[in-house]
Amino acid sequence: MAVTDAQNPLLGETTCGSLLQKLQEIWDEVGESDEERDKMLLQLEQDCLDVYKRKVEQAAKSRAQLLQALSDAKLELSSLLSALGEKSFAGIPDKTSGTIKEQLAAIAPALEQLWKQKEERIKEFSDVQSQIQKICGEIAGTLNLSDQAGTPAVDEADLSLKRLDEYHGQLQELQKEKSERLHKVLEFVSTVHDLCAVLGMDFFSTVTEVHPSLNDSTSVQSKSISNDTLSRLAKTVLALKEDKKQRLHKLQELATQLIDLWNLMDTPVEERSLFDHVTCNISASVDEVTVPGALALDLIEQAEVEVERLDKLKASRMKEIAFKKQTELEDIFAHAHIEIDPEAARKKIMALIDSGDVEPAELLADMDNQIANAKDEALSRKDILDKVEKWMSACEEESWLEDYNRDENRYNASRGAHLNLKRAEKARILVNKIPALVESLVTKTRAWEEERDIPFTYDGVPLLAMLEEYAMLRHEREGEKRKMRDQKKFHEQQNTEQEAIFGSRPSPARPAGTKKVVGPRANGGGGANGTPSRRLSLNAHQNGSRSITKDGKRDNTRPVAPVNYVAISKEDAASHVSGSDPVPVSP
Repeated sequence: MAVTDAQNPLLGETTCGSLLQKLQEIWDEVGESDEERDKMLLQLEQDCLDVYKRKVEQAAKSRAQLLQALSDAKLELSSLLSALGEKSFAGIPDKTSGTIKEQLAAIAPALEQLWKQKEERIKEFSDVQSQIQKICGEIAGTLNLSDQAGTPAVDEADLSLKRLDEYHGQLQELQKEKSERLHKVLEFVSTVHDLCAVLGMDFFSTVTEVHPSLNDSTSVQSKSISNDTLSRLAKTVLALKEDKKQRLHKLQELATQLIDLWNLMDTPVEERSLFDHVTCNISASVDEVTVPGALALDLIEQAEVEVERLDKLKASRMKEIAFKKQTELEDIFAHAHIEIDPEAARKKIMALIDSGDVEPAELLADMDNQIANAKDEALSRKDILDKVEKWMSACEEESWLEDYNRDENRYNASRGAHLNLKRAEKARILVNKIPALVESLVTKTRAWEEERDIPFTYDGVPLLAMLEEYAMLRHEREGEKRKMRDQKKFHEQQNTEQEAIFGSRPSPARPAGTKKVVGPRANGGGGANGTPSRRLSLNAHQNGSRSITKDGKRDNTRPVAPVNYVAISKEDAASHVSGSDPVPVSP
């Protein structure tokens, strides 16, 4: 094989040709045979081929690795875009041109940016999921507010903004629920505080029994909002409200007892004022009682002790209290003109108290019932009694008018004569109304008796019998008036005839001391002339007139003497009730 590529003088360096030439010179010096020379040259060619092969293999392997790296980069790029929910990325080259290394160099910045974006997205997911996990733990009560929640596992396969927005939406709902729960907790705590203040209870011990975080020393955001806390707070509030309701009911009962006992024993205002804080809530509703300590246990116990003390005092003053009620009952009957036996009633009360057979409270309740019934009966008699008063007043004026008419000097210009004249005019008008008044009184009395099937008595005397007696006496009086008028006319006629025959004669002088002063009567115009007295006992002030017993029967055992009726003068006869007028009488 010929030797070529000798040393290139232009290059000035060792090449394959120069080396082969050097080897040829050595072989020439040595005298190497051509066969050996050819063999060694073939060996050199084989060695060169092996070197080239190795280099090619290495280059091919490197290319394959670069292609794989490019493929992995493209796959990773696609995976990142998918995980981040991005359809495209601005840093990715549009065309896949250039060498492999150029393509790798073009993709590398986009990958780096996407990796950075993925890490940031993972951090955002982790933060949102941590807050969600924490709030869920607070609501469920499995996580204390002072504890740190563990790092949640983030699903790196889905880091899209849509998924992140879903987590943010869920977090906002939970934050809203947490705010509402916190508001409820604070409302419950405030209600517990107010109730504890009214009931005189320790607020801190009460509220910390529900949950330690509800203490005022804990910040608002650190308070427990779990379902269990809300449930226990609600139960605590209900229990306190029920306790408040029961205590108020108990206090109102005690206040009512205190007021009853005070009224019963006429307790002075100064002593009552010591318990104004008890009685001020006697008619208050549960929601109206807000004063701190208003329903404290010691206050209720204080009221109980006072009621017990007054009960003992009431037992010792039972007789005094009972007699006071009996006096009230007697006053009601007296004003209603109902006759009772007060001495027998008081003896009966004394006997009941001394025997101990009746509880003091029962005795007082029975007397209260008697007083209530007496008031009802007095109210039913009021209309009739008012008319009786009018009748009696009219009869008194009638009696005064009769005395006034008997006074022959009534028209003299004496002091007060004009006042008596005016009174006489009014009295005549009033007297004319007596028949109608008596008729109305009889009608109302009969209706009252028919409704109750009992007689209407006035100070123990049946009223209808008294009215009948008055009507009969009035009728007799009218007859006497007519008789006296007839006698007077007869005497005047005789005197006129005698004067015509014998001439007029001077009348004898009036005896001294016969002048009568007209004025109010000392006894109020009662019964001396047949008119009823204030107690309507027609026989009490008359001499020999008819009398009426309490059973309504007329007592005729004594002869009836003429009553001192008033003779009505001629000039006043027109203003009086005529004897022919109808007068109502009882059957």
